[in-house]
Amino acid sequence: MTITTLKPESAAQVTDAVRWALSAGEPLEILGSGSRRGLGRPVQAGHALDLSGLSGVVAYEPEELVLTALAGTPMATIRTMLAERGQHLAFEPPEGGTLGGLVASGLAGPRRISAGSARDHTLGIAGVSGRAEAYKGGGKVVKNVTGYDVPKLMAGSFGTLTALTEITVKVLPAPEDSATLLLFGLDDAAAVSMLDRALRSPYEVSGAAHLPAGSAARSGVSAVSGAGGAVTLVRLEGFGPSVAARVTMLREELRADAVLGREDTLALWREVRDGVCLGADTDAHLWKLSVPPSAGPSTVEAIRRTLDVEVFYDWGGGLVWLAAPPDSAKAIRGALAAGGHATLVRAPDAVRAATDVFQPLPEPLMALSRRVKESFDPKGILNPGRMYAGL
Repeated sequence: MTITTLKPESAAQVTDAVRWALSAGEPLEILGSGSRRGLGRPVQAGHALDLSGLSGVVAYEPEELVLTALAGTPMATIRTMLAERGQHLAFEPPEGGTLGGLVASGLAGPRRISAGSARDHTLGIAGVSGRAEAYKGGGKVVKNVTGYDVPKLMAGSFGTLTALTEITVKVLPAPEDSATLLLFGLDDAAAVSMLDRALRSPYEVSGAAHLPAGSAARSGVSAVSGAGGAVTLVRLEGFGPSVAARVTMLREELRADAVLGREDTLALWREVRDGVCLGADTDAHLWKLSVPPSAGPSTVEAIRRTLDVEVFYDWGGGLVWLAAPPDSAKAIRGALAAGGHATLVRAPDAVRAATDVFQPLPEPLMALSRRVKESFDPKGILNPGRMYAGL
């Protein structure tokens, strides 16, 4: 299919483009830089609405911990600006892409267990609905109680409800120092139990992950890859003296085997955030399973009865990264006996078009999703089918 790309340079031009698509009955694929294009189902549309032309920081108030930028602003630009003032997006989003794509995909990294997700840090949005109506939601302060919380609805909607044009996010001071406790040789169940113990401690843990032997061996951090087996990770962040004191106390409590300093900690948790410990086997399909933390090891054990998979755990065991062979969806979702959901993160277009990429919804929730979609996009012109077929 030959795709025609529309590239507006203002919010008014976005409205014009959506109005044209609505009148012509032509669906649009909503894009930023295209770095998240492989997430979700492929969009069947003859036209792409490229929002990367809407780029630039509208307002940055470091003292108020608030930043407003156009949706197509590269995340690299925002990261650099925040770093110059010792600030960051606390939910630890992955590299690359644009601010609009980040919010629309609703992603978060290892710090989600302590800082929340993109949804929790999105304060306000402006955009154009599928009705070709420009509107705003939320505001530029943390405590905003005016109207419905539309910004949180947009986070994780994958462009199916609104073409975002401007976004306001909460920013926070970046940690001055960080360290990671390493525990060697624990099996999955023992590791998750230890992570639970660390998270329940008073030491403000900001990262809790477990790398089985295969995943640990792929790390670029020598203390992890050279451990010769599984490695369990517990991260502490904050002011230097506070980190040092908490490391000393928690290391004794957990009987940790080693401690990584700041630079190795930063490198290691980038690997965890981006899932690189599962290797670069492009034939394997990449899944993320969200489960009750205590059920993570038993869920993986059930999957391994029928599939040869590589895994590691984040979020204290509540997030399982899993590299599986093709045609694994039925076995993976069938193993979620304790609840949770499985999302297909990486697979060829043909597979994503024929597979439920996101966890199938019970009919009451699907009916609610249809009503929300119809409210914002009654003709289904914005990213049709991106999340669920026919929606």
